[in-house]
Amino acid sequence: MGHDFERFRAFFWHDPDLGMSLDPSHMGLEDAALDALAEPFAAAFTAMDALEGGAIANPDEGRMVGHYWLRDAARAPDPALRAAIETTREAVREFAARVLAGDVRTDAGERFSHVVSIGIGGSALGPQFVSRALAEPRPPLSLYFLDNTDPDGFDRLIEQLGGDLARTLVLSISKSGTTAETRNGTIEIRRAMEARSLDFPSRAVAVTGDGSSLHTQARDEGWLATFPMWDWIGGRTSETCAVGLLPAALEGIDVDGLLAGAAAMDALTRRHDVRNNPAALLAACWHHATDGVGKRDMVILPYKDRLDLLSRYLQQLIMESLGKETDQNGRTVHQGISVYGNKGSTDQHAFVQQLREGVSNFFVTFVEVLRDRGGECSEIEPGVTSGDHLAGFLMGTRHALTENGRPSLTVTLPDVSPRSLGALIALYERAVGLYASLIGINAYHQPGVEAGKRAAGDVLDLQSRLLEAIQDADEPLGLVELARRAGTDDLESAFLIMRRLAVNRDDVATRGDPARPLDVAWFRQP
Repeated sequence: MGHDFERFRAFFWHDPDLGMSLDPSHMGLEDAALDALAEPFAAAFTAMDALEGGAIANPDEGRMVGHYWLRDAARAPDPALRAAIETTREAVREFAARVLAGDVRTDAGERFSHVVSIGIGGSALGPQFVSRALAEPRPPLSLYFLDNTDPDGFDRLIEQLGGDLARTLVLSISKSGTTAETRNGTIEIRRAMEARSLDFPSRAVAVTGDGSSLHTQARDEGWLATFPMWDWIGGRTSETCAVGLLPAALEGIDVDGLLAGAAAMDALTRRHDVRNNPAALLAACWHHATDGVGKRDMVILPYKDRLDLLSRYLQQLIMESLGKETDQNGRTVHQGISVYGNKGSTDQHAFVQQLREGVSNFFVTFVEVLRDRGGECSEIEPGVTSGDHLAGFLMGTRHALTENGRPSLTVTLPDVSPRSLGALIALYERAVGLYASLIGINAYHQPGVEAGKRAAGDVLDLQSRLLEAIQDADEPLGLVELARRAGTDDLESAFLIMRRLAVNRDDVATRGDPARPLDVAWFRQP
């Protein structure tokens, strides 16, 4: 179990106030590697300072990027922004407190008992991560999430809510107000309520951009409340605005503690000193492990059940921010770091086998929590608790990987509390920004996501044309002729659309000929 203690001391970072530590000593990082990054880091720190000062950090959309102002409004670049942040924060606290106290009720005079939060991407992953980590086993309001546009998922949740649907508060979260997943989920929940003669607006809250279609709808219909999602906040960095604070506050989570932890980490990660800046140290480790071109995957292993969604949360934050085709100068670079993981010690019995003995194309981030539980730990055997076993599995796995030349680093939290979780979120947000500067890409736009949305729109447009062609036809049509009348030569897409529609729509299943139901054999017809 031996390890170079001098290397450990040389690279180990710890903050006594937050009680957090970062140990990169198992990464193979050398002084020379840090020295080689001195100039790029100087530029990265300057760029981060400019971003916090209000520089246009997202030139694609001409937008600032200001998630750091959310936990320290005094740093916002103008008084209007500062006032908006502070006013919104207070409005979230007040609204949640009134709901929890029973001052805000349904139109039937009943207290709310459940919340359904409808969002996608960061508007869902951040709130889900915080809820899983911090909500009590029996929170004052039971929180559910709709983060897809899966009809079966809608039905399952509505069935699960049952009679409690009448006492359910709905949060509809979309910055643009037109996000398909949020819009569809909101429509489905609304229809379910109205089918039970329940008034939807008196049970609905919007978190959206000012002036969006969702904002207009909420205002015109008299929804319970609206909260802003500013254009300078990206979904993946929205946990400390109303997107994340509102669902957390409705579960009784200490959102002020979350903000305080994030603010404390922000302060630590403003230092222009790599060794004393944990986010810079993380970014240096990523650069060293991947050669600055994504050569290794990032495996996230939190050894705590409460943190089991950490890998999914970081997967979006890191991969959406860093996965870019071109750099800031327009050169094709295909950058990114793949992120996956589960939790320890579950993975002792899963993919750790490959991590130790299989292909060496990754580095591991262990996430350790020092406090085992809220109460006293009883012994499972003389002198040993279940927490001792968990710590032993973490240290043993780290040693086993190091022994086989597999790099790892360890992030240590004192506990899973609002303050430590806020600090962890801020740590990774800053590390992503610094690393992006090191490799010369824009972390704050997502052209690939937008391209996917446009392509989905094209599919729905083709579907409409196919359905119109079927309805206008005097006789059943083969695939080629149907596609021709729909104005497309994309036979594959036409077939895939028709195959799915045939399962869900009777008028498509037979193409107007009950004797010849559509099946896969139809694919081969001229």
